[in-house]
Amino acid sequence: MLSPWIAFTLGAATVQSLRFGLHKRLSLGGLSDAGSSFARFAFGAPLALLAALVWLAADGAPLPALAPGFWSYAGAAGLSQILATMAMVALFRARNLAVGIALMKTTVVQTAILGLIVLSEPLSVAGWAAVSVSVVGVGLLSIPPETGGGFRIAPRTLILGLVAGALFAVAAIGVRGATLAVAADAAVTRSIVTLSIVTAAQSAGLGLWLAVAQPGQLSRVWAARRTGALIGAASILGSFCWFSAYTLERAAYVQALGQVEVALSILAGALFFGERVSSREVAGIVVLTISIVLLILAG
Repeated sequence: MLSPWIAFTLGAATVQSLRFGLHKRLSLGGLSDAGSSFARFAFGAPLALLAALVWLAADGAPLPALAPGFWSYAGAAGLSQILATMAMVALFRARNLAVGIALMKTTVVQTAILGLIVLSEPLSVAGWAAVSVSVVGVGLLSIPPETGGGFRIAPRTLILGLVAGALFAVAAIGVRGATLAVAADAAVTRSIVTLSIVTAAQSAGLGLWLAVAQPGQLSRVWAARRTGALIGAASILGSFCWFSAYTLERAAYVQALGQVEVALSILAGALFFGERVSSREVAGIVVLTISIVLLILAG
């Protein structure tokens, strides 16, 4: 039987692949990077708050206490996730879906390092081996097929990928730190309370910024509300799974197992955007699968 953190991570990766595809479609519909990112939080925040209220009412428990460190971790996670999502949307404009996600997946190594520094959570030797193998798989997927095997990646694309990966790493560590600061025994309670607070703050903050800096984007987000609602629903479901996994296991292991979404994104790119799957991408998927097996054995 799979450990709960593994099940949550696999569920999150599956849902996130769908959301990335929807984000790519929405980014082509006249929204700015910030507008497309706002759609995720604006349509998702009410669902997160409703889910938290329903869960707490069904559990019969009051709102759990939050340790002082919660707000620092939650704030870092929320801001980093906004900036990372904007970088991700910009990245999707420059590369196909699979390669864009592959470049972002450098976040797994960055998360492992940050987890050691910030949360004092080292990985085992087997864990580092799994992470290393996953990086090789991401490397294979990052070679555009049209280059004939060379790493001729545009500087802007490379920078966006690395920056997005770093920001997602900060967000992952922030989420784990915040969930651990919620005074509740149940992992679901800790994750859903953290999720509702973070997404509400993200929606309010980014919405205010758009109203001042890009006022036309708010009306465009509303015009794209059908796709935006799908993104919001997928975002909240995926985020709940991610938050739950981070509550139960070290962020680096969760991120490493989450590499499976790269393979899923390739399938999504082929099915929804007509992107071809090269032999190199197939090899990358195989290597990633090996890393996932190693990670499960290490855990």
